[in-house]
Amino acid sequence: MKILAGLALVVVLLLAVAALPSAPQQVPSPKDVVSPAAYASLDPVGRGSAFQIAVVLKIRSGFHINAREKSEDYLIATDLKSDAPAGFQLGEVSYPKGTLHSFTFSKKPLNVYEDTTTLFLPVTALPNAPLGPQHIPLKLRYQACSTEICLPPVTLAVDASLNVAASSAGSKPVHPELFPHK
Repeated sequence: MKILAGLALVVVLLLAVAALPSAPQQVPSPKDVVSPAAYASLDPVGRGSAFQIAVVLKIRSGFHINAREKSEDYLIATDLKSDAPAGFQLGEVSYPKGTLHSFTFSKKPLNVYEDTTTLFLPVTALPNAPLGPQHIPLKLRYQACSTEICLPPVTLAVDASLNVAASSAGSKPVHPELFPHK
């Protein structure tokens, strides 16, 4: 009888442990919340041509990042920077408007990016731009938050790859989903 009672107790304990809620999900690394990718508007880019780089930010479900135009002084705005490599001239980054969302931790709605958002950087390939495959290194800084927590700000390296040709004669627009023809 004692063995059966002991076995019954073990079974009850195992069932009780199995019924406990699972451990909370791990907090992701801030670097894993946003997946950036860069695309050039022309291929190849001819020397002397103006083109754009689109940096598409895919933001993990359940998270947001602060828009460039931040709602409060204490927030860290999304920022894209680059030092122009030799042969290229960079313009000012164009940031989309964010969306106002209310969160329990803020008295007023905050201007944020969620899901997917795209930043645009105008670029000119100067007449002396190096020919062939080229890279424009970019740095994306953001702070990701969920409704419960804000992760530390992070800076990611983003590589914009493109091909440079001697002239724009063979250039073709690419990525029409990002760069619609006007």
